[in-house]
Amino acid sequence: MVSMKEIAKRCGVSVATVSKALNGYSDIGEETKKFIAKTASEMGYLPNSSARALKTKRSFNLGVLFVDEAMSGLTHDYFNHVLESFKITAEKKGYDITFVSGNVSGQRMSYYEHCRYRGVDGVVMACVDFFAEEMRELIQSDIPIVTIDHICDGRIAVVSNNIQGMDELVSYVYGKGHRKIAYIHGDDSSVTRNRMGSFYRVLERYGVEIPDEYVRQAPYRDADQAAIRTGELLDLPDPPTCILYPDDFAALGGINEIRERGLSIPENISIAGYDGINIARILEPKLTTICQDTAAIGRIAAEKLVELIEHPKTTLIEKITVDGTLFTGSSVKTLK
Repeated sequence: MVSMKEIAKRCGVSVATVSKALNGYSDIGEETKKFIAKTASEMGYLPNSSARALKTKRSFNLGVLFVDEAMSGLTHDYFNHVLESFKITAEKKGYDITFVSGNVSGQRMSYYEHCRYRGVDGVVMACVDFFAEEMRELIQSDIPIVTIDHICDGRIAVVSNNIQGMDELVSYVYGKGHRKIAYIHGDDSSVTRNRMGSFYRVLERYGVEIPDEYVRQAPYRDADQAAIRTGELLDLPDPPTCILYPDDFAALGGINEIRERGLSIPENISIAGYDGINIARILEPKLTTICQDTAAIGRIAAEKLVELIEHPKTTLIEKITVDGTLFTGSSVKTLK
């Protein structure tokens, strides 16, 4: 492993000068900094993380707390893209990633204790039960935190604009002539409440009344439950002409149920999803959906967390809302 002493010898400067140059000290000229940095890179120098942590009082490690109730983990079609963007941005800023869990080497500890154990500089929280006692302990701690798709007092939040997204989706379906619009929504959360409120508000704006039996619940990303709810809607005496699903993955369950009944999409029944996962664009017919900007959500979450860690006194605690875009697809029929 290349040492600072070897770099100093190659550059013809002192070890102290090399140290200052590589650590960004202002009392070293820019040309000297660039020359030393270039030489160090050519020699294959890598800074010692332990030494850097001791010097800066930071680990340059970000915790990721991601607890998916559906147990889909990193195969989660929406959040895996958010977290990939978060990871790429964090690494560009010189930070590593550690997944926070409730177990270390078989020993049970709280999420807060794990964060302290790993010495993370900050944590991003996504897809968790924010009201659980363990989560509250972490949220109320002094660790810098950014939340995704949930707003907590005193914490930076990056959220997808679910109100805008549902408004665009329902407006599009209405514009295609549909008035009997059903909605299979996800479990209770701030995301669900915003989408539900927007769903009803848009229909009220257009003067459309939806019977209670048109609105049903199924867990997010649960294709089996979505299929059951789809069957219930199709069995109604006056079934809907269009069904909205909580997410694109759940919509797959609805598609299976519809096709098992010998019905065709969109000729016999129209459908729409939410999230904009890749498979939605290759289905036949292509699924009408709202594409959430996962790249922007992950990038902004990483930028804000690093900013909070490095500039805690000047970073604003704010909510950043990221708009999605409508992918019209071809799963919604135009009614005359």
